[in-house]
Amino acid sequence: MKRDFIAIADYSPEEIQGLLDLAVELKKEWFAGGNKPILKGKALAMVFQKPSLRTRVSFEMAMEHLGGHAFYLGPQEIGLGKREAISDIARVLSGYVQGIMARVFAHEHILELARWADVPVINGLSDYNHPAQALADALTIYEHFGKVKGLKVAFIGDGNNVAVSLMHISTKLGANFAWAGPEGYEIPEQAIEQAREFAAESGASLQFTHDPHEAVKGADVIYTDTWVSMGEEAEAEKRKRVFPPYQVNAALVAEAKPEVIVMHCLPAHRGEEITDEVIDGPHSVVFQQAHNRLHAQKAILARLMGGI
Repeated sequence: MKRDFIAIADYSPEEIQGLLDLAVELKKEWFAGGNKPILKGKALAMVFQKPSLRTRVSFEMAMEHLGGHAFYLGPQEIGLGKREAISDIARVLSGYVQGIMARVFAHEHILELARWADVPVINGLSDYNHPAQALADALTIYEHFGKVKGLKVAFIGDGNNVAVSLMHISTKLGANFAWAGPEGYEIPEQAIEQAREFAAESGASLQFTHDPHEAVKGADVIYTDTWVSMGEEAEAEKRKRVFPPYQVNAALVAEAKPEVIVMHCLPAHRGEEITDEVIDGPHSVVFQQAHNRLHAQKAILARLMGGI
């Protein structure tokens, strides 16, 4: 039976840890001279409704490193759900390729692709979550601290798709998760309910506050993201008035643990959610995190398409 990568919530803590260990192994292998061509003769269709730098390049290069082939299908080529029914697209692509990665606006589109496709479907981002990003985030934390369990991860800003997946992977792996953002921009309650279940199993704790200073107290990781995501441009001015107290700057970072690391999924709006001083400073692992998208993606592809 085929396996998809739609949400962190669909994977057990052991499966997530297995993906992290595989990513570490594939990364070491790459730097030791190259990866084995375990996906030779296999192709990945990359379906994009939204533009991307990291998601597109990391998946394309991951396939190349593993001996396979990836190709880009932009909004003009497909028009997901507009020019052609998603069920038809899924079934047509299933006859051509061995995997589909899609970056979409509506989470329902990913679910529908997975429902109708005969090949693994990977969520490259939806309006609800971003599991491929979360795996790279956990990989970066794991590499830096040698563990994830018992650490405190504080997300400062909008309770968006990145926050959902980060919260889920943190609580699955036993990290304490804190969120701070303005009223009206909380993480969806359904996602929080799931996180409570994961935390109960792993022994992690959850903290939700409107005070960023409270959230970063004792934090090992501070994470932020843009205040205005793609598709929210109409709210841009309002958001830029509401979010400034949640900027990750040197003063806020100083309130966390001395060895805290600062993360951002990029693209960053420097001077808004994060300052130059922080993103380019000694606590930042933002570019290591971006590079880890490649190795986390390899682990997903190797597991789903290579049967490893």
